[in-house]
Amino acid sequence: MTPAARIAAAIEILDAVSQGRAAEQALTRWARQSRFAGSKDRAAVRDHVFDVLRLKDTVAALGGGVSGRALMLGLLRYNGLDPSEFFNAQGYAPDPLSDEEQSRGTDRDTASAFWNLPEWLVPEFERSLGAEAGAVAAALTYRGPVSLRVNLKEADVATAMQNLQSDGVVTTANPVAQTALTVIEGARRVRNTTAYLTGQVELQDAASQAVIDALPQALTCLDYCAGGGGKALAMAAQPNRRVYAHDSDPARMRDLSPRAERAGVGIQELSTDQLRAHMPFDLVLCDAPCSGSGAWRRSPEAKWSFTAARLEELQAIQQDILQQAAVLLSENGWLIYATCSVLKAENEDQVETFLSRNPDWQCRYQRRWPLSENCDGFYTAHLTRG
Repeated sequence: MTPAARIAAAIEILDAVSQGRAAEQALTRWARQSRFAGSKDRAAVRDHVFDVLRLKDTVAALGGGVSGRALMLGLLRYNGLDPSEFFNAQGYAPDPLSDEEQSRGTDRDTASAFWNLPEWLVPEFERSLGAEAGAVAAALTYRGPVSLRVNLKEADVATAMQNLQSDGVVTTANPVAQTALTVIEGARRVRNTTAYLTGQVELQDAASQAVIDALPQALTCLDYCAGGGGKALAMAAQPNRRVYAHDSDPARMRDLSPRAERAGVGIQELSTDQLRAHMPFDLVLCDAPCSGSGAWRRSPEAKWSFTAARLEELQAIQQDILQQAAVLLSENGWLIYATCSVLKAENEDQVETFLSRNPDWQCRYQRRWPLSENCDGFYTAHLTRG
């Protein structure tokens, strides 16, 4: 595919997204219908779509509209490219620009003023992040790093880096966590490397790893909202931990068993009915459902669909999870709360609410990992009785 044909494909997909289709579904459907598209073509089209979703307000202003065509026109202008080189109807390229398209949406000063967030969220960002709010919103418009966790049960950091490089994946040490690597070349090859296939590395954000590094010592540990099990795997890789995993929807854990086998660790999955038979636990980690705002650069579509009503719903879910998890702990056990959110409403406010409802509990530790070139935005708090 030519660069112009890739832009035409992105326009088609963005129009499908505007009509209500999820971006991943629209991309998959297009790929199935476009067998001629190679892996580089699919990757380029995907990049166009996600770049637009990260920068939707800005590129809409530069393109003069919200259609797929206008958004891609705006993205080209944002990147300093001449749209007429791509909108020329040659081959599978989009039709040439009309006089109106050429004249509208060219005010870069106006476009640069957008936060690229839903308008209702801007005050919440400012309340949560203070003077850093604008910088964090801007950081969400860029692609996030590809991070790996080295599984120290299978390899040390230097060995993992060497084995990755032998398969064309170049990494550098990530300062956020001792086991974290940042991929600087060959990110799309990671899943095919020997290091990945033999369990030496897992894909995991560096701040997510740092949350596990910060955990207090504990023998029996429960990942209460395990999902795919990334944090359970990281806990199980540490010495002297017996790790259990639970999720209210067991289907979310369907890949955990093969991942644990590949990593050479043992994790026992528990249904909700089995939790009390295995309690008390020394540590319960609640990586709670949240807005995901600290990782919106990876799933930019989510920020545009996020609503105040959903935030309120999530806050209720987060409190319920904390209350349910607290009863599973030993007398001096640790209740660990974590989110990949940058919003105070989901972080510090939730801890304060829990403590107000449970006056015999204390917060002994809390920390934010700011959104950066090294990691997503994360928050954690360590709660215990007395």
